[in-house]
Amino acid sequence: MIELDYSQFQCPHPVVETRKQMLAHPDKTISVRLGDQTAIENISRLATKMGYQISAESETLDFQLILVPEAGAKNEPQQQNETKKTVTGDTVIFCGSDQMGQGDKEFGQILLKNFLATLLELDPLPDSILFVNSGVKLVCQGSEALEALSQLACRGVDVASCGLCLEYYGLKDKLVVGRSTNMLEIAEAQMQAGQLIKP
Repeated sequence: MIELDYSQFQCPHPVVETRKQMLAHPDKTISVRLGDQTAIENISRLATKMGYQISAESETLDFQLILVPEAGAKNEPQQQNETKKTVTGDTVIFCGSDQMGQGDKEFGQILLKNFLATLLELDPLPDSILFVNSGVKLVCQGSEALEALSQLACRGVDVASCGLCLEYYGLKDKLVVGRSTNMLEIAEAQMQAGQLIKP
């Protein structure tokens, strides 16, 4: 049995790390200790999709999920094994802000940082990530998303930021990850994209 303790972590870390263990050891029973209800729900959903039987044990403050692979369990979520429609063109992620969604700005920034870090677990990776307006702050000195973006760039993702936006925010000389681009290229990338994702 593989024993994991993510009781001190919040999503997406527990689900990302548990998935890695499922893929690496598809025939092993996995015990996961969790202290967050969201993580419990997300891992339970993932385990169901990947063909695991789930039992839960409640302890003082933590929960323990026991994930037992069923005969013929998938080592990838079932929906990823289904026939997909063919998409032609690049997958482009368009970040028009330094936060995800509407609402509390600080929480939105945490969500977007987590989204970018979670991209590293996807296969295939997006082809490019475009940053405009305040989104350019994510690729500059002081950004908490630099580590994830650096890894994405190292794995071949084109990280491109609006040059005019960098100039507007006084960040032209603080660009750390990727390259500066222009509005024509940004518009063309969106028009030609097979999938355009706006977090």
